[in-house]
Amino acid sequence: MARAYTFMSITYTWRATQYGTTWYHSHFDLQAWEGVLGGIIINGPATADYDKDAGVVFLNDWTHETADALYSSAEASGPPTLDNGLINGTNVYGDLGTRFAMTVTAGESYRIRLINGAIDTHFKFMIDGHNLTVISADLVPIVAYSTQVLSIGMGQRYDIVVTASESSGNFWMRAIPQIACSTNSNADNIKGILKYDSTNSTDPDTSAYTYTDSCDDESVSDLVPYLSLDASADDSEDDFAVTVGKSNNVFKWYMAATTFVAEWDDPTLLQVYNGDTNFTASSHVVELDTADEWVYFIIETTNNIPHPIHLHGHDFYILSQGTGTYSSSTVTLSLTNPPRRDVAMLPSGGYLVIAFQTDNPGAWLLHCHIGWHTSEGFALQLVERYSEIAALIDHDTMNSTCAAWNTYVAANSVVEDGSGV
Repeated sequence: MARAYTFMSITYTWRATQYGTTWYHSHFDLQAWEGVLGGIIINGPATADYDKDAGVVFLNDWTHETADALYSSAEASGPPTLDNGLINGTNVYGDLGTRFAMTVTAGESYRIRLINGAIDTHFKFMIDGHNLTVISADLVPIVAYSTQVLSIGMGQRYDIVVTASESSGNFWMRAIPQIACSTNSNADNIKGILKYDSTNSTDPDTSAYTYTDSCDDESVSDLVPYLSLDASADDSEDDFAVTVGKSNNVFKWYMAATTFVAEWDDPTLLQVYNGDTNFTASSHVVELDTADEWVYFIIETTNNIPHPIHLHGHDFYILSQGTGTYSSSTVTLSLTNPPRRDVAMLPSGGYLVIAFQTDNPGAWLLHCHIGWHTSEGFALQLVERYSEIAALIDHDTMNSTCAAWNTYVAANSVVEDGSGV
């Protein structure tokens, strides 16, 4: 989205082929974590009953400097320690601020749509004294299961149903950064309050559930899609080793030895429309030309940092996820109704095997959802069914948007810093 001399808006129109909870956010550098984000609810059936829809609840980390201001230190010295966290956009810091509060009626059940919109925090979410019934993972309805503590990585969404099982009182709602992969100066105080009486202003005295500090996904055995779909044997396979190194004294992330840089002045869809196939090496284009083939991606790392891997344009099937080195001779892939979603954790020092069918022509980004890492090049793009894409492009809209962008760049001396996404 470009801004020229005056405010301009863009209306995005698309066909909603899925239902559930998702979110929109800017992909212009770190702008999403300057506040350009919001929830999207697409109504549809649920896999468990509830009385009221409480809507979206965002979990975010927070810094007193902007993400852009911190980026130079992040790329030079590694991710900074963050100052605080927010539940649905609010929290306290010292004597300042207010906590998010949700008032419930005893005996009623509430659907809460959790979204982790953090730049660099993996949360464990809980509500003291209450069970969470999980009914969807990202945009995929799942067979409902019950838990007291929910692990949610950056970019992930979980819809939960909470029954107001107590008769009265205030209870802490907690979003706890996981020390294994997140650093936060206010980690023990990212809290909201579940209230049975809106006039009760006392702080809860409830205790947290016990949990294991980790940045792992929920167990794949719990994430069972309600609509059963099986994966097929692969028609093609790629292995992307994830590494990190310093270039010109700043950190860069690499997939298959390439660090990603977007071509702002000649974006991929424009190249496709113009019939250009000469993509630059740093554009890191993987071409998938065959319709409806099954593609397997093996993403693995020896680094002791976990990564939330997000794919645009598809839900992928999680065929395997684990620690250590991936080997087809020792790892058994799960093809029978495996979890499907669009963000999954690449474990620390481990691997993630995903699959999808090439049924959606377009140019799709595959990237880490840690904001610093995306800006440092941890991404690639899939050009899927190249020959069919041009006919799907609204050329007039693309041209006017590019023209507005070019005007903005020239007027404001915008220089690409980082990967551009």
